[in-house]
Amino acid sequence: MVVGAKEKTLFGGNHTEGRDDSLSNPTIDPARVRAMYTHPQWIRKGIAAQLIRLSEKAARDYGFKQIELGSTIAGHQFYLKQGYYDIERYERRSDNGAIDTIIKMRKAL
Repeated sequence: MVVGAKEKTLFGGNHTEGRDDSLSNPTIDPARVRAMYTHPQWIRKGIAAQLIRLSEKAARDYGFKQIELGSTIAGHQFYLKQGYYDIERYERRSDNGAIDTIIKMRKAL
């Protein structure tokens, strides 16, 4: 998992189009969980929920009042159960040409 609590870019690597490397301001910007994936052998063991709780605590400790992430369809129900809600959905073409649905989600801290 990568917690980019201080970075404005929601997801993606250094090559991501539209990347914003500027730092977020905790008084006006949300923190970001930039990437989180659980290996199939470790799903449904509470690991992802613990990582989210730790991410949220770190964001609160930095002074953030909200946290955002970009969910895939596969992770959407998990994040809803953690208290996140949908902001918007959009499609993005990945480097291999596949179309990915990204669901921008937010939660108050």
